[in-house]
Amino acid sequence: MPSTCTPITPRCPVRTALDLLGGKWRLLLLQQIALGQCRYGQFRRALPDISEKVLAQELRNLTEAGLVVRGAFGETAARGDYALTEGGRQALPVLEALLRFGLGYTTALQTAGSQ
Repeated sequence: MPSTCTPITPRCPVRTALDLLGGKWRLLLLQQIALGQCRYGQFRRALPDISEKVLAQELRNLTEAGLVVRGAFGETAARGDYALTEGGRQALPVLEALLRFGLGYTTALQTAGSQ
């Protein structure tokens, strides 16, 4: 009987997306940057559970992947601000879909719990 599962190769687009966006913090960091340019200290306040080491590593990963850029953006911005690149903006529909899913899921749980 033939299998209905397709082998997941390194060239699989879903695997590529997970490599870029997967993990506990990357989408949360992208979400913060999507709200506006962020500095390191702002990330620390927005995500108090993340360690300094992990925050630095994840920002480096996002930068190396070309999803965010670090630098000065405009006259009032500091060198350490992070902003989305075009590639990072392409991840925004993923964030929106996760937001809708999370809201729907928690609403269903609350509705089920109140019955």
